[in-house]
Amino acid sequence: MKIVSHVAYGPLLWLLLAGTACQKSKTAPFVPPVVPPTTTATTFQNPLMNSGPDPWVYQKDGFYYYMHTLNDRLVIWKTEKMSDLRTAPSKVVWQPPAAGNASGNLWAPELYFLDGKWYIYYSAGPAGTDLGRQRTWVLENEAADPTTGTWVDKGRLFSAAADYWAIDGTVLEQNGNRYFIWSGHNGVDAVQRLYISRMSNPWTLTGPRTELSHPEYSWENVGPPFVNEGPEILKHDGKTFLVYSASFCGADQYSLGLLTASNTADPMLPASWTKSAQPVFSQNPAGRAYATGHNSFFKSKNGKEDWILYHANSNPNEGCVEKRNPRMQKFAWNADGTPNFGVPVAINTPLTKPSGE
Repeated sequence: MKIVSHVAYGPLLWLLLAGTACQKSKTAPFVPPVVPPTTTATTFQNPLMNSGPDPWVYQKDGFYYYMHTLNDRLVIWKTEKMSDLRTAPSKVVWQPPAAGNASGNLWAPELYFLDGKWYIYYSAGPAGTDLGRQRTWVLENEAADPTTGTWVDKGRLFSAAADYWAIDGTVLEQNGNRYFIWSGHNGVDAVQRLYISRMSNPWTLTGPRTELSHPEYSWENVGPPFVNEGPEILKHDGKTFLVYSASFCGADQYSLGLLTASNTADPMLPASWTKSAQPVFSQNPAGRAYATGHNSFFKSKNGKEDWILYHANSNPNEGCVEKRNPRMQKFAWNADGTPNFGVPVAINTPLTKPSGE
């Protein structure tokens, strides 16, 4: 999925990484998985859609606003029920300029309501297959409903002290401060690491960036490239969890890792975080769930249940392209307060809808 930054590397490494990275943005023909209709009024089935890499959902005022990677545009789906996502209305809210530094390869959009306005954070670079210039960009909208109003380009969100390849940004609010966490390079090698920096406003980073995680364990090093990406925040019972995706997105072993901190700790300090030595969510071949990762979280309609939304491939070796489809399932909590995501549920299995739907 990823490629090296602008730092010079040996030709062999460059060709190897470029070959894998291009899979992120190429649109490949595929046979979509069979998705039968909902079996009863109280159940739904995964996948939620035929295609939907890097799924994201944000809840506000009784609605769920959903986005995923489409490469050449940004689209928001709006629904009152996540189980009805397949039939929810959608709107193209942003199309990139024909040329320039954010004209193509639009990845992993995340939508937030901050300080009374809507913001979309997304990764993009020049159009084409050279992915080495991917950076993070910000859009702003003052409308009450993000599917209406006008989206204004606020430019690039970056760390001035270390302006390297940067994707998959997410927002953390803690101790009265706001932070941005993303996947990027260190300017020396092609390894994707997780970084954090404080935000002075929704479109500006201030101060240094700090590395929180890099691939260490065998399950994080299926590649190349070797990857920590897709950071997402989950809070529960006095703890802040940073759930991230590990290994190359085109590998069947793509899975979720976990960092844990106190919800009062300084998230800029690496010592505040404890890293799990094992993945917390990974493939289930028997259930046709491969390359499970790049997730987000939401509460059920009545606020009583916790749900994980993620993408997976329905067959082995399908790579890091549009065959990845969005799925969701309820999860529980372990006795120590950590999340228990269980095993990816088999596709085409009737599941009870989120409570309140």
